[in-house]
This record gives sequence, structure tokens and C-alpha cells, in this order.
Amino acid sequence: MRDLMNKKNTLEKLLNNNIPGLFVCGAPQLLGRPYLGLFDMETKFGFKNRLIGNLITDKFVGFENHGGRTYLGPKVRPFAKVIKGYGNNGEDKTEGAVYKNWIATYSHGPLLPKNPHIADWLIKTALEAKYGKAVKLEPLDDDLENRAHDFIVSKYGR
Repeated sequence: MRDLMNKKNTLEKLLNNNIPGLFVCGAPQLLGRPYLGLFDMETKFGFKNRLIGNLITDKFVGFENHGGRTYLGPKVRPFAKVIKGYGNNGEDKTEGAVYKNWIATYSHGPLLPKNPHIADWLIKTALEAKYGKAVKLEPLDDDLENRAHDFIVSKYGR
């Protein structure tokens, strides 16, 4: 944590220069209070049970396994709305947080292979930040990845 705190200025520059970032599982907690304070959110700890299971949202599917409960402030927006699972805290049906071009999410296992549209967005946004202009990516064959996504929705989305 001490090492990460020493890199806060560097991280803040990346964030403010719209460099995309994806922060998964415990990493989002570090972005908020009481740690780095780069995201307007706070994670509370000390709960008896963990929030574990398949996660289905209006934007992606994944798997979550976390003990903290994260609550968003007004300066960040939720990454997605929970359809099935717990999300940030098991209460407000929000999952993750977005601020500028950074995404924070409790979803892992594996997020990008099951959601190629998120990987595409990260690549496109990184290229646009690097070159300072709009970029059009050639579509890839995401059939296998989309089938994995659809399988999770069909099996666990009921």
C-alpha cells in the first residue's frame, strides 16, 4: 500500500489524461476512500459473509467474490445495473464504478474473454488517447466469446 500511495500522482495523471484503465476485484477498493481517493466511493469491511457467485448485469457477465461493500458517491457512476448477483454491496443493484476512462469492477473470472466488447472499448480508447483522434477497429470474430457470454446469461440469468 505504501508503494501504491507513492504512485498516486502518476495514477492521477493517467486518469486525468483519459488513459483507460480496468481495475478488478480488490483494486477498485484501493481507488476509493480511505486509500487513494481517486474515485468518489468508499468500501466498508468487517462483514460476516462474502458476496460470491455469477454476476449478470445489463452490460456484462462475470464472477464476483468479495467481502467488502462499496458505496458510490455522486462523482462516479455505476458501471452496470445488477440483474443477478450482488454487485457493489448487495443492496443498491449497482456494480462497479466509472470515472473518466477508468472502470472499477468486482467482476473477474474472466471478465474480458466473456465480454469482448469491454476489451474492444479498452483498446479503442487507449489508441484514441495515444493518437489524439478517433479510431475505428476492424471487427474480430467474437463468436466463441459471445457464446460464453450467452451461456452464462442462459444458465444463471433466470
